[in-house]
Amino acid sequence: MKKKLLLVVAMVMVVFAVCGCGKKEDVSTSSDKIKIVTTIFPEYDWVREILGDKANDAELTLLLDSGVDLHSFQPTTDDIVKISDCDIFIYVGGESDGWVEDVLKTANNKDLIAINLLDVLGDNVKEEELVEGMEGEEEEEGEEEEEEEEEGPEYDEHVWLSLKNAVILCNEIEKAIEKVDPDNASTYQANVKAYTDSLSQLDDQYKSAVDDASTKCLLFGDRFPFRYMTEDYGLTYYAAFIGCSAETEASFETIRFLSNKVDELNLKSVMTIEGSDQKIAQSIVDNTADKNQNILTINSMQSVTMKDVEDGAQYLSTMEDNLEVLKEALK
Repeated sequence: MKKKLLLVVAMVMVVFAVCGCGKKEDVSTSSDKIKIVTTIFPEYDWVREILGDKANDAELTLLLDSGVDLHSFQPTTDDIVKISDCDIFIYVGGESDGWVEDVLKTANNKDLIAINLLDVLGDNVKEEELVEGMEGEEEEEGEEEEEEEEEGPEYDEHVWLSLKNAVILCNEIEKAIEKVDPDNASTYQANVKAYTDSLSQLDDQYKSAVDDASTKCLLFGDRFPFRYMTEDYGLTYYAAFIGCSAETEASFETIRFLSNKVDELNLKSVMTIEGSDQKIAQSIVDNTADKNQNILTINSMQSVTMKDVEDGAQYLSTMEDNLEVLKEALK
């Protein structure tokens, strides 16, 4: 993380020097459109929904547009220039966005509105959680306590996977857009109202599905970025890794523990997230008594590309698809 921050600081210094050597005029005269920069796909799609028919009046940028995960993203010089000159910058916050503070300090637009999702959610933000059976649980718990004493707690950044959070965040984003473009405030207000009503209706469908489910536990042979979702609906979970883990190999002890949990709880499915090779999930299935569980994939929207966007990817429809997967997993 320290190397990453040093790299970003160096890039910021270069951008600052370049902007002071004639580039600023080119950027400021390039467009009168509202400039909005987002880091991840859910933010990007929320903005599209709020803008509605006014989307052509804005320049909307998705920084993580090539499938790069939030936890490994490093901004380019072009990214920093875009942020420096935008009107609204929306980012998750937390350790993965440790580079943002230095970029914002050198922003050309001194009226830039920066929206940190974790800050908006405040007390709704949860700390990263190590549950029984996770890879490296005993070792990491000791390290985690030492790190918390030195740096404070590490927060779970996957806040967009809660529909309840999404409603709060969309309303905050609408306020920022309205501030930049007050002439179209009524349009943005109507758009966010219609969209958040749809999110709340889907939230109700999730609750009904869980209420009707025969089991209330999910088991992931993968990373687990869905803590906000499970807590929204009172579900328990087991997983191979925490949500931000970079590990890809699970020990035999982890596989055995998760396989035993599948048997103990009579689970019909083992879960993975998008992009998984499913090797860990398959190993878990292979070590159960029945060896016939389904392997299901649920989408955490961490690796959405611009091609996916062009092909019609949407936050709401993805969460609708996830609901169908959840229903299958909880049978």
